[in-house]
Amino acid sequence: MKFVRAIWKLLVGIKDGLVLIFMLLFFGVIYAGLSARPAPVGSGVLALDLKGGLVEQPARRQWSEVAGGSRLQEYRLRDLVAALDAAKDDKRVKAVALDLDSFTGGGQTAIGDLADAVRRVRAAGKPVVAYSTGYTNDGYQLASAASEIWLNPLGAVAVTGPGGSNLYFKGLLDKLGVTANVYRVGTYKAAVEPLIRSDMSPAAKENALALGTAELDSWKQSVKQARPKANVDAFLQDMNGAIAAAGGDIAKAALAAGLVDRIGDQQAFEARLAQLGGESRGEPGGYSRIKLASYVADKVQNASTGPIGVVTIAGNIIDGKAGPGTAGGDTIANEIATGVHQKGIKALVVRVDSPGGSVLASERIRQALLDAKANKVPVVVSMGSVAASGGYWVATPADYIYAEPSTITGSIGVFGVLPSFQGTLQKLGIGADGVKTTPLAGEPNLLKGPSPEANQLLQTGVNAMYARFLGLVAQSRHKTTGDVDKIAQGRVWDGGTAHQLGLIDAFGGMSEAIAKAAQLAGLGDERGVRYLEPPLSFRDQLIEALATEQRDDDGAAPQDAFAAFAGNPQLQLSSALAEVRSILSGPSIQARCLECPPVAQPRLEARDLGLLELLREWLS
Repeated sequence: MKFVRAIWKLLVGIKDGLVLIFMLLFFGVIYAGLSARPAPVGSGVLALDLKGGLVEQPARRQWSEVAGGSRLQEYRLRDLVAALDAAKDDKRVKAVALDLDSFTGGGQTAIGDLADAVRRVRAAGKPVVAYSTGYTNDGYQLASAASEIWLNPLGAVAVTGPGGSNLYFKGLLDKLGVTANVYRVGTYKAAVEPLIRSDMSPAAKENALALGTAELDSWKQSVKQARPKANVDAFLQDMNGAIAAAGGDIAKAALAAGLVDRIGDQQAFEARLAQLGGESRGEPGGYSRIKLASYVADKVQNASTGPIGVVTIAGNIIDGKAGPGTAGGDTIANEIATGVHQKGIKALVVRVDSPGGSVLASERIRQALLDAKANKVPVVVSMGSVAASGGYWVATPADYIYAEPSTITGSIGVFGVLPSFQGTLQKLGIGADGVKTTPLAGEPNLLKGPSPEANQLLQTGVNAMYARFLGLVAQSRHKTTGDVDKIAQGRVWDGGTAHQLGLIDAFGGMSEAIAKAAQLAGLGDERGVRYLEPPLSFRDQLIEALATEQRDDDGAAPQDAFAAFAGNPQLQLSSALAEVRSILSGPSIQARCLECPPVAQPRLEARDLGLLELLREWLS
C-alpha cells in the first residue's frame, strides 16, 4: 500500500506541476499579448518596408505565425493610403521610404490607388524614395510615383507587361481516369478550360489578349504620367538591346532609359534616408525610422461611427460564414443587415475585389443589399482590382458603380463542374453497378458518370442561372437581356471598355464612392464612415498583438533580380492546383472568373506540398 500511495503522490505531483506550468504559460501569453504595443512614433522617415502584397482585406493571422511560422505579409490598402495621407501633413515625418525588395505586388487598381497617395505626399513637399533589387510590373508601377528610384547595382528593372501561361490538366485527369463533367454558358467562359483542354481555346486567347493589351496600356499611362522622360516603350520592346547598349550592365541600362534615378546598394540607400530624416541613435549608419505598424496604430482610425457604412467583399465568394479575406455570403449579409437595422447607417458603400464564386452566396449578398435599399439606404459600389462574375453579380443592386480603367470586371457567365471516376475505377479493376427506380435515381452518378438525363438537368440549371444573371444585369443597367448577352458570354473586360459598354457608371475610387453615397443620402458634407466587419475575437486580438512586433522584421526574404523576375514556380504550381481543387470541390454551379488575377496572396499549404510530392512520385 505504501508503494501505491507513493505512486499516487507522484502522479498528483506531476499533475499539479503540469497545471502550474500550463497556467504560467497561459497567463504569460496573455500578459505578453496585452502588454505588446507598437513602438512609440518618433520623427524621421516613415518606412514602408513592404514584405508581402497589397490586399483589400487581409486574412486573420494564425497561431503558427506567432510560434515561428511565417507567411507573406498582407497589407490593407486603406491603411497604407490613410498612413500616407496622414504623413503628408505630419511634421514628424520628414520623408517616406518604399523598400520594395520583398514586395509581391497587388492588383493594378490597388497599386494605382497607393501610387496616388504617394504622389500626394510628394505634392506636400516631402521626398519619397524607393529601393529594390528587382522591380517587376507592380513594384515598378508603385515606385514610379516616388521622387527618387534607387536600384541595386546587381539589380534589374524586369518589367514585362501582362501575360504568361496557365496550367491545363486534361492530360493528367485522363491518366488518372477522372472525367470533368462540365456545364457552362458563354463562349468566353474559360474558367473550366484547364479541366477539359490541354491548351487555351481561340476564344479565350482573344479575350486574354484584349484584356492584357488594355491592362498594359493602363500601366504604361500610369508610369509615363509619373516619369514622362523614361523611355518605357523602347525598354519594354527590346530590353536585351537596351542592356547591350549599356555594355551588358542591366542596372545601367535601366538608368540610361530613365527608369531609375540612382544605382546604389542597401547601405547607400539608408545613408540617403539618414540625410533626409536624420541618423538613428541606436544603430550606427542607420536612419531614424518610423515603423509602419506603429504609425498605422497611431494615425489610422478604422472604428468610426459615421453614417456611411462600408462593407468589403474581398476574395472568393463562398457559402456560409468566413473570416476576412474570403467573402462568406452569410457573414457579409449579416454585417449589412446589422448596419442597416441596428447601427442606423444612412448610406452604404460596397467595396468589391473579388473574382466571384458561389452563385448562392452571391445572391445572398445581393438580397441583403436589396433589403438595405428597401430601407431607404442608397448603395454605391466601388470596384477594386477585380470585380468579375459573382463579383459583378453582387454589384447589380447598386444605385451607382465606380471602377478604374484598370479594373477587371464583367465575366457575366455561369458554369458547373462535377468530377466522375468511371475511368479511375476501370484502371483499378473496380466495377460499379446498381438499379434505378426512376431515370434520375442515384444521379448524378459519380462512379459511372452522370446519365444523359442528369446531364440535361444540370445544363438546364446552368442555363437558368445564366438567364437570371442576364436579367439582373439588364434590370440594373437599363438594357435588354439581348443587349447584355452580346457583352456577356463570360467575357472579361477592362474598366475602360466596361465604361463604354455601360457596365459601370463612372471612373473613381473609394473617395468618389463615399462622396456619391453622401449625395444620394442627402448627407451634405458629412463623409464619416464605419467599416462593417466582424469584431476581432479575444483570440484574434491576442494573436495580432503577439505578432505586431514581427510585422516590420519578418516576411519574405529579399530576392536577387532574377529570382524576382522568375517568381516562385512552386508557389505558382501550388496555386494552380489549389484553384482546380477549389473548382472540383466547390459549389456545383459557380459564377467565378478564373481568368482574372488572384486578389489574395497565394499560400503554400501542407496539403498542397503533399499533392505536389504525390504528383512528382506518380509521374517519375
